[in-house]
Amino acid sequence: MIPSIRKQFNEKFTTATYEAFLKELHNVYPGAIEFRVAETPVFIPNSFKEKMLDACESIVDIITGPSFKKITDKAIPPSLHVPGETSHSQFIAFDFGICINNEGEYEPQLIEMQGFPTLFAYEVLLDDVCRNHFPVPEGFSAYLGGHTKETYLQLLKEIIVGDHSPENVILLEIFPHQQKTRVDFYCTEKYLGIQPVCVTELIREGKNLFYLKDGKKTAVKRIYNRVIFDDLQQQSPEVQEKGKIFFEELDVEWVPHPSWFYRISKFTLPFIRHPYVPATFFLNEIKQLPTDLENYVLKPLFSFAGQGVVIDVTAKDVESIKDPENWILQRKVKYADVIQTPDVPAKAEIRIFYFWKDGTARPVPANNLARLSKGKMIGVRYNKDKEWVGGSYCLFESNK
Repeated sequence: MIPSIRKQFNEKFTTATYEAFLKELHNVYPGAIEFRVAETPVFIPNSFKEKMLDACESIVDIITGPSFKKITDKAIPPSLHVPGETSHSQFIAFDFGICINNEGEYEPQLIEMQGFPTLFAYEVLLDDVCRNHFPVPEGFSAYLGGHTKETYLQLLKEIIVGDHSPENVILLEIFPHQQKTRVDFYCTEKYLGIQPVCVTELIREGKNLFYLKDGKKTAVKRIYNRVIFDDLQQQSPEVQEKGKIFFEELDVEWVPHPSWFYRISKFTLPFIRHPYVPATFFLNEIKQLPTDLENYVLKPLFSFAGQGVVIDVTAKDVESIKDPENWILQRKVKYADVIQTPDVPAKAEIRIFYFWKDGTARPVPANNLARLSKGKMIGVRYNKDKEWVGGSYCLFESNK
C-alpha cells in the first residue's frame, strides 16, 4: 500500500531469505504450523490504519452501549447457554478487507467480527522472526495503541491469567495438539505459562474443575476458552458427552465466556451503520429482495471458517433456505489487488485485535494479523499452488 516501501522490499527479496525465515519460524515448534506463511508483511500507511480504527471504535460504541446485550440475546442458540456469562468479551477480532471504492481509492470494509480469541501469541513470534530476515522500515510496528512487544504481552497476561497462578489457568480446546492453530497454543504457553488442555482431560468434582499437570491433579480457576461449539458438535458422541461440562454450574472464570462468540459476530453486523461496514440485513427481515442480488453474499450466522457462504447469490438460493432467521444478506465488497508480487497482485484481509481488560470502560487496539490471497476468496482452499499468499501480518506506519 506504500509503493516505495513495497518496491524496495520486492527488489531485495530472495527465495533464500524467505526459506531461511521459514526455517527459523518452523524450527521453534517443529510441525506445528500447517498453514502457508506468506513471503511478505503488509505495509499499512497511517491514513488507512486510522480508517480501520475509526470503524472499530464506532462498533465498540455499540458494543459498550446499554442495550447491546438485549439486542444480541437472540444471537445465542437456545441449546448453547453457558452459565456464568461475563459483562463483556475480553477479546474482539475485527476482519477488514482492503477494498477499492467507486472513486478508485483504497478503503477498509468490515467482513466479519468475533468476540473470540485468535492468534494473539503466534503473531508475536511471527514479528520477531520476520525482523530477523526482512528489512522493516523505521517507524513501523505490528502493535497498536502505543504498545510494544513487552507491554502487549503484559496486557495479554493480565487479561488471561489475571490474579491467578498460571498453573491454575488453562487454554481449553478440543484435541489442541491436532488443531491447525496449535502453534498459537504453544506460543501462549511459552509467553504466559498456561497449558493447552483438551475438554476430554477435564476432571469435575462438584462445581470444581481440575486437570493433570505433570501427573498432579491441579485446580482450574480460569479458562482461556478456544472451543468453538460448531467444532464440538461435529465430534464423536464420547467427546460431545465430555463437552456437556460447559453447561454445568462451575466455579471458574471465563476468558472470554462462550456466549460472546455469538453476541459479537455476524449477528451484530445488521445493527451497524458506518461507511466501512457493508450494508447487512437479517434474511428473515427483508420484505423485498434487492434486484441486484449478484452484488450480495449470503452468510449463515452460526458457522465458522467461511463454511456455508454463498458468493453468487440467486433468488433460488434464498428461497431454498429453510431457516432465514439464521442467515444474513451482506453487500459485496470489491477487494483490491493491492499487494504487488513477482507475478500477479494479491488481495489482503486484516484482522485487528482489541483487548478488554476487566475493570476498564472499553476495549483497546493491540495487534493484528493479515491473510494474503490470489483466489476468489480469502482462505487456503482458494490459494493452492500459489505464491505470496497465506498467513502474514501488518506493519503500521506510526502516527505522524
